[in-house]
Amino acid sequence: MKKIDFEVHFATQEWVDALYANKTYPRMEENKEKKTRRLYFTETAGEPFSDVLLGRLLDTGADRIKEMEDAGIDMQVLSLTAPGIEQFDPKIGARLAKQSNDALAEVILQHPDRFTGFAALPAKDPDAAVNELERAVKDLGLIGWKTHSNYGDAYLDDKRFWPILAKAEQLDVPIYLHPTAPMIPQLQTYGFALAGAPFGFGIETSMVMMRLILSGVFDAFPKLKIILGHLGEGLPFILQRIDFPYVRPHFKNDPGARPELGKKPSEYILNNMFVTTSGNYLPAAFMCTKEALGADRILLATDYPYEDATECMDFLEGLPLSQAEKEKVYYQNAEIFGVKA
Repeated sequence: MKKIDFEVHFATQEWVDALYANKTYPRMEENKEKKTRRLYFTETAGEPFSDVLLGRLLDTGADRIKEMEDAGIDMQVLSLTAPGIEQFDPKIGARLAKQSNDALAEVILQHPDRFTGFAALPAKDPDAAVNELERAVKDLGLIGWKTHSNYGDAYLDDKRFWPILAKAEQLDVPIYLHPTAPMIPQLQTYGFALAGAPFGFGIETSMVMMRLILSGVFDAFPKLKIILGHLGEGLPFILQRIDFPYVRPHFKNDPGARPELGKKPSEYILNNMFVTTSGNYLPAAFMCTKEALGADRILLATDYPYEDATECMDFLEGLPLSQAEKEKVYYQNAEIFGVKA
C-alpha cells in the first residue's frame, strides 16, 4: 500500500545562518563549553538542536530516502521547519522564502517520485507573500503554504493577512497550520517543556484555528482548507463543546454576545479542516479523531526528523483500522491535494 507522509521537515543553510545572525528571536545559540546547541523560539523556550537533528534537516538526498525506505514511506511532503520565517524582519523573510522555495523545488526536480512540498511565505509582507505563493504554486509546483501559529506579534486571523488566504483559496491549495512556540506569556514560564511540542505548541495552534473560525474567515473563503498536525491539536476532543455559544438558549436570546457566523463552529471544522497523525501516538486520541472527523479527514504524517517514522508506522499498523480506512489515511486523502506517490 502506498504511503504519503504529509508533514516532514527540512532546513536550508541560509535559514540556519539567519537564525545564528538574528539578534532577537528566534535564534540559534551554541554553548561551546557544554557542547550544546539550542534553537531559542523565545528567551525561555530553547529546544536542543543536536548535530544529528540538524544534519537530518539539511539532508534531502540519499540518507533521507534510505530512512523513508526503512519506514515504508513512498513520498514526503516537505516544509521548512519551525519556526519558519514569519517572525523575521519582512525583508529577510522575503529573501529566505524565495531561497527556501527554490531549494525545495530543486529537491523535487531531482526526486519527483519521492518529494513534493509546501511553500514558505513572508507573511508580514502580505503583498510579497501573495506573489510568492502564486510563484511557488504555478512556477515551482508546490502544493500549498505551511505557516505557523504566530508571527511574533500577530495571528493569522488578523485581516491584514486575509489576502494570502484569498490567494490560497483562489489557487485551490491548502494551508498547513503548524505550531511554533506560543506568544502567550503564561506558556513560557517553564521553558520548552511547557511552551514547546509537549503542550504549548498544540494549545496555541488550536486557538488559532478557533480564531480563524470566529473571525469569519471560512464564511469569507468557504473553499479554504486548513491542515492541522498532531491529530488536530485537541480540537476533535472538544468538537461538540465549541458550539456552546451557538446552541444554548441564553446565547440565542442575546446573539450579540458571540461573533455572527453562517454555521456552527463544528461545521467549519468538519468542512474546512484536515488533520495529520504527526507526533501523537495515543490510540485513544486517534480513535477519538476518527470518530469525530471520519477517516477521510486524516492524513498520514510522521513529523520526521523530530519523530521516528518507523514508530509512527508501527503505531498506525497496530490500530484497528479497516483496509479501506488505511488506504484513506495512507494515501487517498493526500490525493485530494494533488499529491500522488
